Amino acid sequence: MSEDINAQVLAEIRRLADAVERLAGPPPAVNDWDAADCFVWVPSNLKLQPVPRPNRIALTLIRGVDHVRDILHENTLRFAEGYPANNVLLWGARGMGKSSLVKAVHEDVRVATGSSLKLVEVHREDIASLPGLLDILKSSKRRVILFCDDLSFDHDDTAYKSLKAALDGGIEGRPDNVLFYATSNRRHLLPRNMMENEQSTAINPSEAVEEKVSLSDRFGLWLGFHKCSQDDYLAMIDGYAAHFNLGLGQETLHAEALEWATTRGGRSGRVAWQYIQDLAGRLRKPLDRI
Repeated sequence: MSEDINAQVLAEIRRLADAVERLAGPPPAVNDWDAADCFVWVPSNLKLQPVPRPNRIALTLIRGVDHVRDILHENTLRFAEGYPANNVLLWGARGMGKSSLVKAVHEDVRVATGSSLKLVEVHREDIASLPGLLDILKSSKRRVILFCDDLSFDHDDTAYKSLKAALDGGIEGRPDNVLFYATSNRRHLLPRNMMENEQSTAINPSEAVEEKVSLSDRFGLWLGFHKCSQDDYLAMIDGYAAHFNLGLGQETLHAEALEWATTRGGRSGRVAWQYIQDLAGRLRKPLDRI
């Protein structure tokens, strides 16, 4: 009888242990910084997922944004060399190479300095998990750029508070080995009607707006991207065509590229790249990115 009771007790203990393990969730992953230069943050298991072949293009192929390119490159170079640098918000026109510039500058600076500078992408929906990520990064000797593409916040979205704290706030502040780069179509990351609604319903309207606008102020550098001119657009086309050796005469190339932009409703770096993809496909030529 006692043996049966002991077996039942052991079975119950195992059942309880299994239940506690399920509640605790999977153990944190062991992150291998040497696995890649770029990673994606996976908060469900505290994992930095390596990206062996990042989707990026050479810095020399990004045209029409020379001024902001140089500022971002210098800021990133200082950071990679161990000197003070600023968080950066790249904002403005769609398709003008904001995210491409971040990835290209990271690669260019990493190679030029021979450093182990890492780029970690944080998805917009995972912003609230930034404190956990910073706990991992601050114990690393690597210098890391956190990158969030197409960052913005909608009405009733409170995740921006986590971002504010991660950028500058809290007792500990941002770790010295971490920078935050973000791209957005909005300069203040919040829609105008959201700020106006806050202003109209708040007891102290100016304080309500200040609370939300101050998020952008946590970025030391604001780099604006504007719609490109026809000359800049054609320079992008020429650069791509030469780099990938597409071999189409310039007159025909420009005529097709301008027609393509007209059908797309405007000119931008993204539109230029889409035309180049179409052209390369017609010519049966591969487009091998770096």
